[in-house]
Amino acid sequence: MTEPTLASSIRLDGTRVLVAGASRGIGRSIALAFAQCGAAVSVCARGEASLAAARAELEALGHPVHSAVCDLARGDQIDAWVAAGAKSLGGIDVLVNNASGFGMGDDEAAWSACMQVDMMAIVRASHAALPELVRAAAGGSGRAAIVNVSSISALRPSVRTPAYGAMKAAVAHYTTSQAATLARQGIRVNCIAPGSIEFPGGTWERRRTDDPKLYARILASIPFGRLGTPDEVAQAALFLGSPFARWITGQTIAVDGGQLLGA
Repeated sequence: MTEPTLASSIRLDGTRVLVAGASRGIGRSIALAFAQCGAAVSVCARGEASLAAARAELEALGHPVHSAVCDLARGDQIDAWVAAGAKSLGGIDVLVNNASGFGMGDDEAAWSACMQVDMMAIVRASHAALPELVRAAAGGSGRAAIVNVSSISALRPSVRTPAYGAMKAAVAHYTTSQAATLARQGIRVNCIAPGSIEFPGGTWERRRTDDPKLYARILASIPFGRLGTPDEVAQAALFLGSPFARWITGQTIAVDGGQLLGA
């Protein structure tokens, strides 16, 4: 039986969407979900080969696609990607900030990686896209939106990943500040906090074999008895980026199968 998806019922033809960090995992699934609904999509990532593969998948859906190699720790490259994406697609209706430096420790390197990618990439991309989002909002379509991707690590103390958790908490807080600032310009801003998500080549697939005790402990904490999938996070992003969520702003939505309930 085919699982139902929002992409099978929402049409977003004419919508222009930028997705940061979209070569694999959650970002890739978000880009594909929007494209499946008819949206034109621009994606960026640091890995050239994986980005090319993601672009090919998007192009197969038959809607306009733009891609650019981009190190999201660098403001100049973010500015260049946003400008090129807007030019290629004819504007920006939705910006999805999905990227992480995965700074898992409590040392300078972990804090620096998380600050530059998890936090400052959102600030920089949002600033760069703002003029286009304001123009999109002027039409009153309810399409102008920013969706930030945080983590449930933002919502509770994190012994294993203090830098990552703190920066993801900053993302959730910044989302509320963005929402309050941009509401009068017709731009909605919301945040998704995924739980433990497993996909090929991802962190949790590696931990299944590298750290089976941790994997088993996390699995046992999820009431539905499994880790989540990138597509399940993408459905939330699709909803929040669509006009169906036009009266929702400043919210952080956990997409975790109840994982926080067992915290």
